[in-house]
Amino acid sequence: MHETLEILRDGPVATIWMNRPDVHNAFNEQLIAELTAACQALDTDDAVRVVVLAGRGKSFSAGADLNWMRRAAGAPVEANLADARKLAGMLRTLAEMNKPTIARVHGAALGGGMGLASACDICIAGEGAVFATSEVRFGIIPSAISPYVIRAIGARQAGRYFQTAERISAPRAQELGLAHEVVAADALDAKVAEIVGALLQGGPRSQGAAKALIRAVADQPVTDALVEDTARRIATLRATPEAQEGLAAFLDKRPASWVAGG
Repeated sequence: MHETLEILRDGPVATIWMNRPDVHNAFNEQLIAELTAACQALDTDDAVRVVVLAGRGKSFSAGADLNWMRRAAGAPVEANLADARKLAGMLRTLAEMNKPTIARVHGAALGGGMGLASACDICIAGEGAVFATSEVRFGIIPSAISPYVIRAIGARQAGRYFQTAERISAPRAQELGLAHEVVAADALDAKVAEIVGALLQGGPRSQGAAKALIRAVADQPVTDALVEDTARRIATLRATPEAQEGLAAFLDKRPASWVAGG
């Protein structure tokens, strides 16, 4: 049971609903702990193929709970550090899940909310969604979310938005590379379902390996060591039962065993 989350399963798809609508799904200690635990549990559940992150109420997530921030401001440095580590750990847990992850973003995705959207593999936004790294307006910085936001929009754009804290519209978020798709509000669930359908066609092990490949290769110089690493990764994967089944299914013109009806 969770106090701040609602987890719904539909076959191989698990949707984590952040469920603090009265505060626009703002983070506090409880939500951070519960979201970390939920991601860990779903990542080890072989029945789950895709994880969708969404928010109940009017917003995806407005970032940090102001009451939590107020308590942190009055706490000793060590207590602040412990809280910051938990937030950073939650974001990393989400970002490094082996399963494909989709952020279903509507309304506000501010501060840490923008971090969650960036940490997911795929971000689908309603046309009215609004993003921002608003931390400097509170005299702080978007530190814990920075690896994922910079990965999504690049250092040059982060240099602007980390300092101005400007609101970013959904179409602008798509231009920046943060949102993969922007759709009308009433088409948001249909677009998420469409992307989920595409993800369910892929092999579970190969999708996890693809995510690890991106982390290993992104922003790295093409050296002999990197080329050797990529060769070893594909050679290792080719020998797996999943790869053999995928090739056989293609040659036999049938769905692979991991596809519904296969």
